[in-house]
Amino acid sequence: MKVLFTGGGTGGHFYPIIAIAQELNKRIEKEHFPELRLYFMSDNVYDERLLFENGIAFIKVKTGKVRKYFSILNILDVFKIPIAAIHALVRILFLFPDVVVGKGGYASFPALFAARVLRIPVIIHESDSVPGRTNQWASKFAEKIAVSYPEAIELLPKEKTALVGNPIRKEVLTPSTEGARELLGLEENVPVLFVLGGSQGAQIVNEAILQGTPELVQNYQIIHQVGENNVEEMKKLKEVIIKDIKLRDRYKIFGYLNNEAMRMSAGVADLIISRAGSTIFEIAAWGIPSIIIPITNSNKDHQRKNAYSYARAGACDVIEERNLTPHLLVSEIDRLMKDTGRREEMSRAAKEFSKVDAAEQIAEQIVNILLKH
Repeated sequence: MKVLFTGGGTGGHFYPIIAIAQELNKRIEKEHFPELRLYFMSDNVYDERLLFENGIAFIKVKTGKVRKYFSILNILDVFKIPIAAIHALVRILFLFPDVVVGKGGYASFPALFAARVLRIPVIIHESDSVPGRTNQWASKFAEKIAVSYPEAIELLPKEKTALVGNPIRKEVLTPSTEGARELLGLEENVPVLFVLGGSQGAQIVNEAILQGTPELVQNYQIIHQVGENNVEEMKKLKEVIIKDIKLRDRYKIFGYLNNEAMRMSAGVADLIISRAGSTIFEIAAWGIPSIIIPITNSNKDHQRKNAYSYARAGACDVIEERNLTPHLLVSEIDRLMKDTGRREEMSRAAKEFSKVDAAEQIAEQIVNILLKH
C-alpha cells in the first residue's frame, strides 16, 4: 500500500503531514496491515530528518507559484507550472499510490493534478479558515475534505467536508514542566511570556517585543523564538536596546526550539504571543491564554480570519498589525496578566477549541480508502 503526501514547503503544511504519517504508521503496526510505503512530493524537503524518522521518501518536483502581487517571477512561473504537472504525472504514473493526501499550497498542485488525471483517490486538509486556491480547486474531486476552522466548511462542498482540527505531532502536544526552568535559565516565581515569532512575517512582532522589553522584564521573563534567520540580528539589537537594563537576563532569545524545549516553554508559559498560522492549534492544545497578531497581507487575509475565529471562541485577544506598537503590546500584556479570571476563561476556551485527534481522524479516512482501493 502506498500513500503520497503533498503540500507547500512550509511548517504549516509539513508538520501536520508528519503528524498524520505518525498515526498511519502506528495504526498499520498495531493492526498488522500489509506493508505501507509513504512518500512526500513537494518542491522543498523542509526537514529531511523528520521524513527519515517517519519512513517517508521524498520526491522533488519543482513548480511555479502564482503570486497575488506583481512580479516578473509570475511570468516565468507560468511556464514552470505545466512542466511540473507533467513531471508529477510521470512520477506518479510509475509510483501509482493508492491515495494522495494534499495539504494545500502551490507545491501541492502538480501531485493533485496528476491524481486527478490518473483517477487516484484524494483527501485534502485545509489548515486555514479560508481555503487556499489549490485546495479550493481540489475540493471538486477530493473524496474527503478535512478542515481546521468551522468557517471553511461554508466555502467547500459540505457533503464531504468534516471539521477535525489541525494535526499536531505527539512530540509537542503535551506541555512539560520537569526541568524546564533549569534548561531555559528561568527564575522561580516570575511569570513567563512565550513569544512565537517564527520565521515568516515575524519581524514586526519581534521588534515590538524587543522595544517593549525594558518594561516587560521588570515584571516578566520572556522566552522569544525569533526564527533562525533572525536570531543574530535580534541578539545584536538586544545588546543595544537593553544592555544597561539590570534584569536583561530575563529576556531569552532562541532562533529555534526543539521539541523538548517547545514543550517545556509551553509548560511554564503564562501567556503566549504568536502569529495566526497553524501554531494556533498547538496553543489551543496546550490550553494557554494568548495574544494573536495576524499577518496583514496573508493570502486571502486568512491569518486575520484565523485569529478572529479563535477570538470568537474566547481563547485569545487579537492585535492587528496596523495597531501594533510596543506600548500597546506591553499594555495588553499587563492587562491580561493582571486579570487572572480572564486568563482562566481563555484557557478553558482554548481547550474546548482544540481537537487533538485530528491526525487520527484523517489517518482513519486514509486507511478506509486503502482498504477499499
